[in-house]
Amino acid sequence: MAIPDSMKDKLSIPVIGAPLFIVSGPELVIEQCKAGVVGSFPALNARPQHVLGEWIQRIKTELADYQDKNPDKKVAPFAVNQICHGSNDRLFEDMQTCVEHEVPIIITSLRPPAEIVEAAHSYGGLVFHDVINIKHAKKAASEGVDGLILVCAGAGGHAGALSPFALVREVKEWFDGTVILSGSIGDGHSVAAALAMGADYAYMGTRFIATKEANADPGYKKMLEESAAEDIVYSSLFTGVHGNYLKPSIENAGMDPDNLPDADKSSMNFGSGGNTKSKAWKDIWGSGQGIGRIKDSPSTAELVARLKEEFNDAKKEFIKKSE
Repeated sequence: MAIPDSMKDKLSIPVIGAPLFIVSGPELVIEQCKAGVVGSFPALNARPQHVLGEWIQRIKTELADYQDKNPDKKVAPFAVNQICHGSNDRLFEDMQTCVEHEVPIIITSLRPPAEIVEAAHSYGGLVFHDVINIKHAKKAASEGVDGLILVCAGAGGHAGALSPFALVREVKEWFDGTVILSGSIGDGHSVAAALAMGADYAYMGTRFIATKEANADPGYKKMLEESAAEDIVYSSLFTGVHGNYLKPSIENAGMDPDNLPDADKSSMNFGSGGNTKSKAWKDIWGSGQGIGRIKDSPSTAELVARLKEEFNDAKKEFIKKSE
């Protein structure tokens, strides 16, 4: 396992909370980190731009205070997600803010620019980049990233189509950095399975939407609680890149989820919010296929405690079956 020194003995369970557009804010991130999982948020969630520095400072201050008062607790580091795309005109300024505040982990999406890696490494930060195939993984590795987030079939948001059994094992053949697995990870048993396949961490997003601290519409949380894998549709219409979305939210927007046209990747624009009148993430709600396990919206602390119990049970079951 390739566990970075800065993350050793900092997590209560090997989980990184994925950055969730609109949904992730300081409240969710702080509670995730206090519970011992990496919390993250997209830099673009902090609006206007100067709010980004305020969010980072709040997170750092509250986590430091909590650690001082609870020296025996495992408090995880946090991460900021940078969308490395031409339509993100805040990228340079947002990264300057992250360098100024020495954000522990930078998660990059779409393009792994070497300048982001260099900036993060200048103060000892880590860079994890999300990929959906080997081509993208090798490109990111060549840029010097510290870890690869393998976004496999069934993941929420902009997901890939490859099985985790295929992608994890192929990447492990040549990459010696940190491997993080994403795709239908909805409970502690899934986290254990990710590690059994060779990943160092599980990447969990959708499950954290259905928590008290998540900045999500109550209807969104309720829909997650009432849906299952069959209620997910994989479409490129809304952003220009294929992603997984809740069918009921598409139906509520007046569209037929079973007859959606494709959209060209060149139409992706993170400034406009999408290609249709109903916007991705705001009106069309993203979700991974692992939602069958979501039955409620507890506090983040309660959820992580449950994940830890399930994770430990899964390890015991595995050992028992291996004997």
